[in-house]
Amino acid sequence: MNATTGADNPTVNSLLENAKQIGPIIRQYAAEAERERRLSRPVVDAMVRTGLYGMARPRAFGGAEADPVSMFRVVEEVARHDSAAGWNLQISLAVHSFLAWLPDEGAAEILNDGPPAILGASFSPGPPAIAVEGGYRVSGQYPFVSGVHDCHWLMFRLQVSDGHTLSVDDHGTPRHWFMFLPVDKAKILDTWNPLGMRGTGSHDVLLEDVFVPERHTALMAPLQRAGKAFQGPLYALTVWVPIGLLAPPSLGVARAAVSRLIELARAKTPSFTTSSLARRQVVQRQVAEAEATLGAARAYLFETFRENWLAATARQPITEARKVTMQLATSHALACAAKAVDLVHAAAGTSAIHHENPFQQYFRDVHTMTQHAFASESRYESAGALILGAASDWGFFAL
Repeated sequence: MNATTGADNPTVNSLLENAKQIGPIIRQYAAEAERERRLSRPVVDAMVRTGLYGMARPRAFGGAEADPVSMFRVVEEVARHDSAAGWNLQISLAVHSFLAWLPDEGAAEILNDGPPAILGASFSPGPPAIAVEGGYRVSGQYPFVSGVHDCHWLMFRLQVSDGHTLSVDDHGTPRHWFMFLPVDKAKILDTWNPLGMRGTGSHDVLLEDVFVPERHTALMAPLQRAGKAFQGPLYALTVWVPIGLLAPPSLGVARAAVSRLIELARAKTPSFTTSSLARRQVVQRQVAEAEATLGAARAYLFETFRENWLAATARQPITEARKVTMQLATSHALACAAKAVDLVHAAAGTSAIHHENPFQQYFRDVHTMTQHAFASESRYESAGALILGAASDWGFFAL
């Protein structure tokens, strides 16, 4: 693989082409996903068949182990056709990185389930796991499990108790563990009825006294020694590729919105006027600003992760300063995608408010994505604190 972008790897090149080829299938079922509040199975099958779910899978297990920017491009392309498909794809890719923390035996069991294993996760707080002989028992309701209907395994971030007292570190702060379990151990609850991103099927799941063996768990702590299959630079970037993957779906939605506006502007003459939208100076400014905003966000995201991929390839440490840049690039990309869609929404006029036009969904979807805790504008504050030499509230900078 080319250390810069993977551009010389035929497998990586073919993945983007595969994403483009299945675009018509993704578009065909997008309305159904929105209506049913889950991805349609033909779309999932198409992404499995073309290897998209295997992009973050280690090469030792037959995956592409692609570089971040190549994955970003594929997810962006999928999201251009349907935001939900792009979102669920990136979630599964992201969760693969956390397998690097597991014992080799546990990671192998998960990766051999499929192929490829489609992974989901809930990072939201919930009741702690109870430590028992050989592992843990977990009970509770956990939200935001995107794509849960199509997953093979789920990951949770849980505190641990002995039944009375939480496990804490030397500073008295409760510790967390990554815990993986097969999806058939979870009961899916029909709870997902949001403003946007409806097709992701991000329902709650209920766990009822589920046993999780020790080999499917790992303490959430700086990754000192990755598993044997996870020695490559992709996994040396630890949580930062998963965080960065949150941005490309928003870029795909924004690209779709700008492209649709250009089509509309050439064809639409607003009521009570004689000039098309394309001939109105305010619309010309809005579409130009949307293009510039989107292009700047994309360039900053891609270049930031390209530089850090090069550093990881050279076995350089992923310093706190590098982590800050990756967080900033991710949050900035989502904020700019939302700004670009807002400009489109304003320029489209009443065409943006009708259900039968896609503009309203672009607006709903991108603003729903901006609320994700790992990439919201609140993370500017978390990064800014470190830039100014203060303590940050964002614990993931430690990983």
